[in-house]
Amino acid sequence: MSSGKVVLGVLAGLAAGALLGILLAPDKGSETRKKLKGNAGDYAEELKKKLNKFVETVTDKFESAKAEAYDLVETGKSKVLGVKKEISSTVDGKFTNQF
Repeated sequence: MSSGKVVLGVLAGLAAGALLGILLAPDKGSETRKKLKGNAGDYAEELKKKLNKFVETVTDKFESAKAEAYDLVETGKSKVLGVKKEISSTVDGKFTNQF
């Protein structure tokens, strides 16, 4: 499951829980609002932690992919240089033998 889906699931769960809490609350409206305000901070903190973890994971994966791409480019460059040298020596040898 992708991290984006997890974040959306958490947000949907928070919204559904808040709605059910309001609809099924046995307390007066003012008491229910106080409870929701208290829980909202906890939910926001939890969401913030999960979002930071998600960003950290994405950053790590990006840095890893970037390093792999750099390695591939360097490998490709060295192979191209090797082929150029091979072609150059082959071409030089053929022209040297003809003259």
